[in-house]
Amino acid sequence: MADPKGFLNHGRELAKSRPVEERVRDWNEVYVPGSLLPIISKQASRCMDCGIPFCHNGCPLGNLIPEWNDYAYREDWAAAQERLHATNNFPEFTGRLCPAPCESACVLGINQPPVTIKNVEVSIIDKAWETGDVAPQIPERLSGKTVAVIGSGPAGLAAAQQLTRAGHTVAVYERADRIGGLLRYGIPEFKMEKRHINRRIEQMRAEGTRFRTGIEIGRDLKATDLKKRYDAVVLAVGATMARDLPVPGRELKGVYQAMEYLPLANKVQEGDFVAPPISAEGKHVVVIGGGDTGADCVGTANRQGAASVTQLEIMPRPSDERHPINQPWPTFPMLYKVTSAHEEGGERVYSVSTTHFEGDEDGNVQWLHLTEVEFIDGKLTQKPGTERKIPAQLVTLAMGFTGTDRENGLVEQFGLELDERGNIARDADFQTNVPGVFVAGDAGRGQSLIVWAIAEGRSAARGVDRALTGASELPAPIRPTDRALMV
Repeated sequence: MADPKGFLNHGRELAKSRPVEERVRDWNEVYVPGSLLPIISKQASRCMDCGIPFCHNGCPLGNLIPEWNDYAYREDWAAAQERLHATNNFPEFTGRLCPAPCESACVLGINQPPVTIKNVEVSIIDKAWETGDVAPQIPERLSGKTVAVIGSGPAGLAAAQQLTRAGHTVAVYERADRIGGLLRYGIPEFKMEKRHINRRIEQMRAEGTRFRTGIEIGRDLKATDLKKRYDAVVLAVGATMARDLPVPGRELKGVYQAMEYLPLANKVQEGDFVAPPISAEGKHVVVIGGGDTGADCVGTANRQGAASVTQLEIMPRPSDERHPINQPWPTFPMLYKVTSAHEEGGERVYSVSTTHFEGDEDGNVQWLHLTEVEFIDGKLTQKPGTERKIPAQLVTLAMGFTGTDRENGLVEQFGLELDERGNIARDADFQTNVPGVFVAGDAGRGQSLIVWAIAEGRSAARGVDRALTGASELPAPIRPTDRALMV
């Protein structure tokens, strides 16, 4: 145990953020560099080393949180990173991007602010990179088996790294021009600088993983041809079919899906563009969707110099605090969140629905018409007399995703079966109806969190390894049917 009285002697303290007026002028991460290390030992000491640590259940990776909290408290960084990597391939990703369901399940959180697990995690891994404790783990022998991983998001990368370390020869296919999937082009630079991805890719290359970019399976290379080349295939292609908004005026110029808008800003940071082809500069921006992707659009628009930013959400404003009956501990509660992007400016409007867009004579969107909505007998109903319009010269749709891409031919060419939600169906070993073809991440689970994606990649890797060799010592933290602990 770290400090038996740590949670009594120290309050919860988070990483310091850079001033808003400073950070909106650049694309660097919002936190003050180095601000965590001076406080992280005390924060780790707040962990009570519970008899039943529910944080393990809150995290699908089964992270050994009390153990690495203890090591962080004692500043034994080498041991801490070893415990961290025992269950998580990429803690620098989760430590920056995960909404931390582990903290919602922290036992201390029953009557006090929970341990800053996420901050401890990112401190440990950043220190490990700084001291050189993160080294390639090259397999002692090769199995002679080959595996293709389609998709290089967190699920694909986790599966590829696990299978490479098990001795298989692994090639990762990515349709974009760079490795990383949504980590690369869906997550803005101010949430995670892409240098963190780049150094993991170099570690994986040193371990033996091969990467093939700019190849879309189904279009550039037929799925059937790929299957002939490899002993097994892992589909980690995500759930990239964005939910649309079929209202009058949707065809106007200036109305985009979030994933049409966000990647271009990231490509500017990669040096591909001097300025983004779609920019919020000087425009009244409306973001439809109140989730994390919507917040990413808000932060991006503010950095591009938007005249105003308004974020719309059809659901009511969430509660500030956990409801003891509707969202009891240790479930993951749906609470009102103020992200770093929201701190930087913009208006958030709840319980509204878009009725139509209005454009100018050149076909450019100029206004968004909306109405207030309410639940009546369990159905969302428009409130008469609440119609109004707001200026909108750039609109981004961030309303979630409905399933895996079915337009590129991959699903049809493999002959894959889908479940009732449009996800790729799989068995207990993450294998699809096609022998030798496995699926991991959002493609099989549906839109989810980064920790679930990594857990899926690790678990699918075990299924592949067992199919190829007859047995496997790789860990499988979750089953395909496991779901987050929610009410």
